Amino acid sequence: MTFPTSPTRHHAAAPTRAPRRRIGATLRAITLAACIPYLSLKIAWIAGSRIGIPEGSALRKDGGFLVAINALTLLMDGAVIVLSFLLTRPWGRKVPAWLLAVPMWCASGLLAPIVVGFSVQMLGAAAHGHNAVTDDGSDALLAPWVWSVVYGGFIVQALTLVTLFVRYARERWRHLWRGRTGELPPSPTGSARRLTAGTASALILFAGAMHLVWAAGGTIGLTPARIAAQDFNSRVNDAAYVLFAVLAVTGILLLGYGRGRRLPVLVPLAAAWTGAGALAGWGGWLTLVTLGVAPGDPKLPAPLMSLTYSVQMIAGLMVAVAGAHFFAERAAEARHRDERETPCPATL
Repeated sequence: MTFPTSPTRHHAAAPTRAPRRRIGATLRAITLAACIPYLSLKIAWIAGSRIGIPEGSALRKDGGFLVAINALTLLMDGAVIVLSFLLTRPWGRKVPAWLLAVPMWCASGLLAPIVVGFSVQMLGAAAHGHNAVTDDGSDALLAPWVWSVVYGGFIVQALTLVTLFVRYARERWRHLWRGRTGELPPSPTGSARRLTAGTASALILFAGAMHLVWAAGGTIGLTPARIAAQDFNSRVNDAAYVLFAVLAVTGILLLGYGRGRRLPVLVPLAAAWTGAGALAGWGGWLTLVTLGVAPGDPKLPAPLMSLTYSVQMIAGLMVAVAGAHFFAERAAEARHRDERETPCPATL
């Protein structure tokens, strides 16, 4: 629904919009700059360069599958650039909601564990006086500087992209999370919402429990290669998944069962968005990269590992679908409220 704007109000708002546009342009420029190192490496690797890949790295032997993965991740980081323009240019407000929300959910889900995990790894490395990536031998997957440059860029991308998205969402969709959890009206899909919340929570708790065991140093369900590679960094990664599992379960149970009645709706929404995105994104990614691993290869995950990744991906997608229905209901409620509040034209 659109409303005409008077020229007076338009000109009055112009001075206040100019600083916002400048801030948006600055954040967009920072995002673009943060993408350059990663994109440059990907283009170089696709072209056949081995910069940053040690002589004994398994990446030198992956052939066509590695090229396909590099091409896919090149497109994924290119999507971050597209998102930065969608979130800062006027034409970005005309894009259908799903076309922006879906890639933004995927991007935030993939980047959030990096922000948390790599930051903790860097702090731990600094405390012990070594690099965050301790595997720097000739058979290491990548040179240590590659991890620092790439993941440092990812952290910057995450911070700027989330800031841009929050600014955008507040202007376009603020009405969808207005009010408190206890003020949500009865939903015609309330039973389905509770069933989905309960089922997704059970699946997430399973995946979270497995990551908790691995984060604590347990080896149940791990391959010998993964057990040999267990170190501080791998335990931090698993601990990060536990954190996002807790966020996802907390958010969906609060919304699905109407708990935390005094909480702003935005709080459980943000928790569910972030937690489910991280679980689905990385569950899907860890499942995808194993497709090119030959049977018998030590890098092939054990059945319980694959099950954990698949379960967290499915649970995250369930939360996403439930969230889409929630937003659709909220949008319909807002339209009906606007129609009721719009005065009828006088009749003679």
